Amino acid sequence: MGKPTGFMDYKRETSGEVKPKERIKNFLEFHEHLPMEKQQLQGARCMECGVPFCQSGMAICGMTSGCPLHNLVPEWNDLVYTGNWEQAYKRLKKTNNFPEFTSRVCPALCEAACTCGLNGEPVATKENEYAIIENAYEKGYAAPNPPKVRTGKRVAVVGSGPSGLAAADQLNKRGHLVTVYERHDRVGGLLMYGIPNMKLEKQIIERKVQVMEAEGVTFVTGMDVGKDIKAAQLLKEYDRVVLACGASNPRDIQAPGRDAKGIYFAVDFLRANTKSLLDSNFTDGRYVDTKGKNVVIIGGGDTGNDCVGTAIRHGCKSVTQIEMMPAAPETRAEDNPWPEWPKVLKTDYGQEEAIAVFGHDPRIYETTVKEFIKDKNGSLKAVRTVKLNWEKDAETGRMKCSEIPGSEQVLDAEIVLIAAGFTGCQKYVADAFKVALNERTNVKTAPGGYKSSADNVFVTGDMHRGQSLVVWAIREGREAAREVDESLMGYTNLAVQ
Repeated sequence: MGKPTGFMDYKRETSGEVKPKERIKNFLEFHEHLPMEKQQLQGARCMECGVPFCQSGMAICGMTSGCPLHNLVPEWNDLVYTGNWEQAYKRLKKTNNFPEFTSRVCPALCEAACTCGLNGEPVATKENEYAIIENAYEKGYAAPNPPKVRTGKRVAVVGSGPSGLAAADQLNKRGHLVTVYERHDRVGGLLMYGIPNMKLEKQIIERKVQVMEAEGVTFVTGMDVGKDIKAAQLLKEYDRVVLACGASNPRDIQAPGRDAKGIYFAVDFLRANTKSLLDSNFTDGRYVDTKGKNVVIIGGGDTGNDCVGTAIRHGCKSVTQIEMMPAAPETRAEDNPWPEWPKVLKTDYGQEEAIAVFGHDPRIYETTVKEFIKDKNGSLKAVRTVKLNWEKDAETGRMKCSEIPGSEQVLDAEIVLIAAGFTGCQKYVADAFKVALNERTNVKTAPGGYKSSADNVFVTGDMHRGQSLVVWAIREGREAAREVDESLMGYTNLAVQ
């Protein structure tokens, strides 16, 4: 422990942000990070407590508390404080393949479980992680390090999201020859096209992909496995196949008028936006332009927030975000104690920008869309909403909702973005590899395992566990790689944690 009184001597300090009205002028990352000297003092705040919940990654009341990767948080916080940046990088990389991603997009489960947060403010662990990895690239610690010995075994990874990349990275380090297939034109899956550029600039992904290529991983883009290439061909050419295709079926909203022009799934909206940005800085016009339009977003999660920020950057006339559930409390409720994940109200960057531009929070709670209203040309012109009342079912104990009579409201809307989450893997991939699915339409495996019902076919990430966080995808990729390696070699020395 670097400084026993650090958590009392120094206050939590995190990066600044470009002001909302300024940052909405572009799609660049907008955090202004601390200088190294101040970041080291943040490392000193870590208590290195005897029970580090920050790295536990365990389920408490159905929610994850602490880091699912079991990052060695107290160790590298101490190394940050003492200025041992190279050793801090090595400690961080023992458990996390992609800190350049998680330090930008992870909700920081580690900080929510930090002991300092029980009676004060948690350690700025996520910012320390950012400082470690960016310093590592600057100093050359993160340079390519190809394996010295090859096994001669060949593995195909289908999908290049965080789980597929983690599996590929681990298997390549073990010495296997790994080829990653991606159906889109760029590597990264939802990291590339599901997360907007202002949260994760795409050269950060490309930087890591270049390192992986230099270490021996082969990437094939624009290849939709199951359509452009048959599953049988991969199974013939490779010793093992790892499916990491995500939970790619967006939940729909079935209401009268659903066929109106101007309704899009959020993932399609975000993908087209980022692709047009990268291809032509929007000059090709191949994106959904919200300029001067009233935008309604159905869904209150991170994806909905990303849609808010994106719509504002294009100059929308108004933006409204509809959430079915009640607003969370501003502070922890008595039945939500530390170290559980805090179920409290979060105002994210997109909502902050909406407040700055329009003068109010864009979110409407306990509301759902009852009808999409079309004009005479079949284009969307408004949505009819209704308020919901939530109460506990006496028989099941579960919460259920009902419409409140007389609470209907009509909102102007030329564009609706559906951000209601995803369900299960896409059927054509599962059918191509003849893998069994479970009741949630994810690929079925034994509990705690990654081997599918098909010979030599494994699964990982959202295709295995359902829609989840980037940090869980990396954890799954590491665990799947370990199981694949053991099936190939008869034993494995790949670490999971």
